[in-house]
Amino acid sequence: MPSLRTPRLRTVLLVTGTALLARRAMRRRIQASPLWPLPALDEPISGRPRARALRLLVAGHESVADGVVQLRLEGQNLPAWEPGAHLDLVLPSGIVRQYSLCGDPEDTSSYTVATRLVEDGRGGSREVHERLRKGMEVEVRGPRNRFPLADASSYVFVAGGIGITPILPMLRALDARGADWRLLYAGRTRASMPFLEEIEKLGGERGRVTVVAEDEDGRPDLAALFADCAPGTAVHTCGPEGMMEAVAAALPGDCALHLERFAPHTSTDGNGPFEVELRRTGTTIAVPADTTVLAAVRAEVPNVTYSCEQGFCGTCQQRVLEGEIDHRDELLTDSERDDSMLICVSRARGERLVLDL
Repeated sequence: MPSLRTPRLRTVLLVTGTALLARRAMRRRIQASPLWPLPALDEPISGRPRARALRLLVAGHESVADGVVQLRLEGQNLPAWEPGAHLDLVLPSGIVRQYSLCGDPEDTSSYTVATRLVEDGRGGSREVHERLRKGMEVEVRGPRNRFPLADASSYVFVAGGIGITPILPMLRALDARGADWRLLYAGRTRASMPFLEEIEKLGGERGRVTVVAEDEDGRPDLAALFADCAPGTAVHTCGPEGMMEAVAAALPGDCALHLERFAPHTSTDGNGPFEVELRRTGTTIAVPADTTVLAAVRAEVPNVTYSCEQGFCGTCQQRVLEGEIDHRDELLTDSERDDSMLICVSRARGERLVLDL
């Protein structure tokens, strides 16, 4: 008899232990869900899928201008990128910020980015400057490109301060193939303008580069820059919003403008109140004129995922079941905009939206 009881006891203990482990695993899975207390789904039907993440070594952390730090992030067989692309950098606090790649696209062993310290910013640049150090590992996602180099017969570039970072690889590429290009590079002081020495060498003696330091030269003369602009010229600009608005205003009608912003292009137009129904939770919430959809949704679903709050990273992308969307992001493709939105910046065009939450 004892020989019969022992296998039975072992079987009972095995089944009981397996059930206990399964319950614990399910509890952890539920608690990890952005829709807690709802269980996570095998096939999520809302929220942007997380881009493939890489763990890279901070191999370089150096000052390249007043208030500007350059990072060299090393890895192996890194995904390819083209001029204008950027990385999502996951900082030690967990927040995600976007930085333009400014190194060599042919280098598959490292990425290079640079960021200016923004004293009154939201903390991302300060983390890069003060918390990241050589030897640390960081998570990155991407690269992604929403500011590609256009195909044109001639080019004009206008860069303001740190806005030179996505433009610098474009200049190298165009110079290597002997293309027709000119650059206006503006900054507060020459000492605050990163990569200035390399850029002036790229310009050579042909006068292709105009450097305007505000403390020495005042504001740049955009009218003079575009005075002899050939029809069909591609104009790429990146920098402070005021500078890019001035470029758009001075641009000849037969030139094509391409730009990248540091922050979402905000407008008070259409900022009326509306309602958002969360279909899966069965609740309807009010979104006042001075509140984002994200803030209103978080009051009901505290763990909804988000990061940059500026329409750049895509973390807060949600599927829209009903309603007309007022898209204000700088990320989604036309096809994605058909049935989804970034709830940190975009709003409703009408009185109601229905989200798949």
